[in-house]
Amino acid sequence: MRALKIAATGMSAQQMRVETISNNLANMSTTGYNARRAEFSDLHYQQAARAGTVNAADGTVLPTGVQLGLGVRPSSVSVNLAQGALSQTGGDLDVAIDGLGYLEVTLPGGQAGYTRDGGLKRTGDGLIVTSDGFPVQPEIVIPADARSVSINADGEVYAYFNLAAEAQLLGQFNLVGFTNPKGLEAIGSNLFTETEASGPALVAAPGQDGLGTLRQGYLEDSSVDPVREITELIEAQRGYELNSKVISAADQMLGATVQVR
Repeated sequence: MRALKIAATGMSAQQMRVETISNNLANMSTTGYNARRAEFSDLHYQQAARAGTVNAADGTVLPTGVQLGLGVRPSSVSVNLAQGALSQTGGDLDVAIDGLGYLEVTLPGGQAGYTRDGGLKRTGDGLIVTSDGFPVQPEIVIPADARSVSINADGEVYAYFNLAAEAQLLGQFNLVGFTNPKGLEAIGSNLFTETEASGPALVAAPGQDGLGTLRQGYLEDSSVDPVREITELIEAQRGYELNSKVISAADQMLGATVQVR
């Protein structure tokens, strides 16, 4: 009775879909979060009668054959790279990426990480870091006596002082692009790492090489669409129920077979 195993793969697939949707809904308020989507493909087939097989002595060929599918399997959980809406915060160190690209940070082990979460902070030494304390590259230090900080669209960081009429340039943020951003590996805390699938990091100034620009005083909202997620959740629930009914029907058929005298 193949139906039991086939329906079991269907229930497992719908469960994975529900888990992906629940993660999207849980992160609907996460800065810079991109919604994920579970994708599936059919499993291999059992060839009961192969198409093109000679079926008679006169050379008649089967036009279609008999192929029995054995279920479904998850193929990927892809990222929807749509940009979220930009919300105004007014924070000096809040920067949203308007367009493509990621900010580069240095992780504790020295590895490079990438994020679109522009809710930046500064340490007691004035170093600009992420909310988790990872320094943004290139490193920029804000002097303790700086009255305010300005970040323009090109990523240039200026500081204003009480005794100086003109702003002082402290440094410039870069953005990083990838040939295949969907190939990045998510490691949590709004961070990604480079993989072979993503391709190497391509560093450039904001607004160059197809990368976006920076907007000070804004943060990027999550790209999760709650209405769409709830609709897909209902579809996944119905798919799970249908597969469970297949298991119930197969069980009844097996029960009828056992009861035959």
